Amino acid sequence: MEQTKQKAVYFRNFVFGVEDSLVSTVGLLSGVATAGVETKTIFLTGLILIFVEAFSMGAGSFLSESSTEDFIEKKEMPARKSIPAAAIMFFSYLVSGFIPLFPYLIFRTPTAVLFSIGLSLVFLFILGLAGAEISKTRRVKSALRMALIGGLAIGAGAFLGKVVG
Repeated sequence: MEQTKQKAVYFRNFVFGVEDSLVSTVGLLSGVATAGVETKTIFLTGLILIFVEAFSMGAGSFLSESSTEDFIEKKEMPARKSIPAAAIMFFSYLVSGFIPLFPYLIFRTPTAVLFSIGLSLVFLFILGLAGAEISKTRRVKSALRMALIGGLAIGAGAFLGKVVG
C-alpha cells in the first residue's frame, strides 16, 4: 500500500507539473503576444518564466510533500520521499514549458500564438489520455476535461493580454 501511495504522489506531481507548465506558459505567452510585444521579448519572457517556475514548482512540491509527511506522521520526517517528487515536478514543468515556447523560434508572432495554443491543447489532451490510461479511468472524458479546463485558463491569459494591450 505504501508503494502505491508513493506512486500516486509521483503521478500527481507529474500531471500537475505538465499541466501547469503548458497552461501558465502558453497563457503568459499569448497574453504578452496579443499585447503587441516583439517576438524576441515574448521568447525571453517565456524562457525566464519556464526556469523560474520550474524551480518554484519543484520547491513548492518539496515543501508541500514534506509538510504532508510531517502532518501524517505527527513528527518531522526525513525528506527522502519528497526529493523525487520535487524532481518530477521540476523536470515535468521545465520540459513541458518548451512546448508552447517552441513556435516562437520558428514563426512570427501571430502564427506562433496559434501554434503555441494548438500544441498546448494537443498535449493537454494527450496528458489526459495518459493519465486515464495509468489510472484506468475513462480516457476520452479525462482527455477532454484536461483540454477544456486547460483551454479555459489559456483563454483567460490571451483575453487579458488583448484587453490590457
